[in-house]
Amino acid sequence: MARVTLDDNSKSSPHGINPEAMTIEQRLSSGFILLDKPPGPTSHQIASWVRDLLGLDRLGHGGTLDPFATGVLPLMAGKSMKLTKGILKTDKSYIAVLKFSEAPSTHELETVMTNLTGRIYNVPPEISAVKVQVRTRRIFKFELIEHNEREAIARISCEAGTYIRTIARDMGLMLGYGVELKELRRENSGRFALSDCVTLQEIADAVWLWKECDNPNALSKIIHPTEKLLLDKPYIIVKDSAASALCHGAPLLRPGLVEIDETLSNGQEVAAFTTKNEIVGIVKMNKDFSEISASENGEIGKPVMILMEQERYPPQWNK
Repeated sequence: MARVTLDDNSKSSPHGINPEAMTIEQRLSSGFILLDKPPGPTSHQIASWVRDLLGLDRLGHGGTLDPFATGVLPLMAGKSMKLTKGILKTDKSYIAVLKFSEAPSTHELETVMTNLTGRIYNVPPEISAVKVQVRTRRIFKFELIEHNEREAIARISCEAGTYIRTIARDMGLMLGYGVELKELRRENSGRFALSDCVTLQEIADAVWLWKECDNPNALSKIIHPTEKLLLDKPYIIVKDSAASALCHGAPLLRPGLVEIDETLSNGQEVAAFTTKNEIVGIVKMNKDFSEISASENGEIGKPVMILMEQERYPPQWNK
């Protein structure tokens, strides 16, 4: 995708801040944590514990894991909670440990896994909090990693909202005997992997260093700026004056645009960033690239979600 600069003379104001230079307080107001969830507590209990540890009023999580499951669990604070639905919609990958009541052959397992790849029916299990209804989910990859008589380890890459317990049940129906999901570990949630995650103990240690030793360095590395949640989304770059206007609910005007992508289309929702790489919010465009590049004035988009506080960039128009 080719980027096109529409205004080479855009001047940055003294206001605003590069996200990587934000203070702990600023990160807590809108950042997120990538946690390697331990087995035992629910995702809600984990979020509540971290919320209290950090002294926050609210902390949400993206993509519920069953109590016995472990792995990638994003925790969102402040305004980043507005992006929770986007996190929930990202593809996931898991490592599953399966136990069989009889000993299947490797060929039988690989055949069943092939049959459960692609778009399949995936009904929530009875223990799920989700209303039981017939739905389909796409399984991108279902591969056998290791097989030892009545146990197997498999990797499952799938669409968001896929119930791995249901896949284990369906394996049993195809094999003709019981299949139990013994362990489940989420390897990836969208672009975030286990290698990006920290443990609860690491969070607790970082908070102690911050509060007791006035050393925020460790916690700064753990709490990521909201901007990292939007790295895969199509984006535009706007002037500081446009950032201020958007934060006050005004539409995006052509003179406020600095850079766009050639593939931008009418009706597309894009992330709007400042020249300092700060996220302003999500804007729905009402003109495509050719219309925008051919014009000098007029409305080109409307804000649908604002993630920046109004005070960061003062109004640059007459009240």
